[in-house]
Amino acid sequence: MKQPALGLVASALVMAIALAYISLFPVGTFLGWVSLFMLALIPMQVVMVVLWGGNPSFAAGMSQPGKGVVLVLFTVLVAIGATAATYGIVGQSVSPPGPIPSHFAVVVVPTTFWLAIMMGGWPFTGLIKSSTTAAYAVLLAAYVLTYVEFRVLFNYDFMQGAPVYLSSAPHGMFNAVMVLVFHVTALAVMFLVLCFDLWPLTSSPAVMKQPVLGLVWSAITLGGAALAMWIGVGVLGMDPMSFLTGVTAPFIFGAIIMLNMLQNSLFANMTQPSKGLANAIGAAVVGVVLAHLYTALTPLVSGALPSGPPGYELEVWLANSLLSVTFPFLIYYAVFFGYWPLVKPASSSVVART
Repeated sequence: MKQPALGLVASALVMAIALAYISLFPVGTFLGWVSLFMLALIPMQVVMVVLWGGNPSFAAGMSQPGKGVVLVLFTVLVAIGATAATYGIVGQSVSPPGPIPSHFAVVVVPTTFWLAIMMGGWPFTGLIKSSTTAAYAVLLAAYVLTYVEFRVLFNYDFMQGAPVYLSSAPHGMFNAVMVLVFHVTALAVMFLVLCFDLWPLTSSPAVMKQPVLGLVWSAITLGGAALAMWIGVGVLGMDPMSFLTGVTAPFIFGAIIMLNMLQNSLFANMTQPSKGLANAIGAAVVGVVLAHLYTALTPLVSGALPSGPPGYELEVWLANSLLSVTFPFLIYYAVFFGYWPLVKPASSSVVART
């Protein structure tokens, strides 16, 4: 099977498995422990795919499906440790984990993407000869930087008095929900740049070298996120959580389908910037359609959930279903299992490169 049919079939298969997986858990368990753990899978996935090419030395000689199983188990082990640390340090070991440790786990993801993709692992890949050690350094740096951001930027004063409030919650500079949505929106802008294959940055060899590329790309993502939130939340008056689940999360999910599952094949014959525009429109349309599909299936998967304040149960469920569960499952199948058994192992390939 070839692209784009391969990506479409694989995506449908993985989404069905993801929804079946979500249905195994009561809503409270899914939005608490399960989502916190699933989020912890993604940073290690990113490091393995970007810095190890999805083919670490300890599994390079293995065949499918054994190789995929080993790689999945490796990320699970790392995620268990990361979840335990987040639960104990950020979540005060309060069970079940509430939104505060979950917010921290969410922000680790865009921070890891920033270090691994936008910065290309700089400065760790330049200072550390071993690619394995450099990858671990990037992962550790992502958690440390996120913790610093969390303490400085996030403010949970609006939660005081609520059962989910923690005495250790940071009293940072900005409303925590707004900062959370901004981080995820910046990640969406990063994927927008990938839709254009980094055009027009690629026209300047000087820009395409680290750390210049990472700094320029970071400025684009931060500026783009600020503009998007100013329009969506400021001008249009959208609720931040509605903006997250109606705009930001669907676009990221659609971009994953377009760039990773379809391997950037749908508009492969087009040139930039037309290709990027087509990719971006495709990501937006695919993401919104699938977000509506997931929402429609919510009663069958997890039961009817209330929408909007104060709990935003439906919005939180949708964001976690798309990005905390289906996203890592898609990467597991496309990269770690190489689309097995839909294609022969020799013809499988990694996700779209930056």
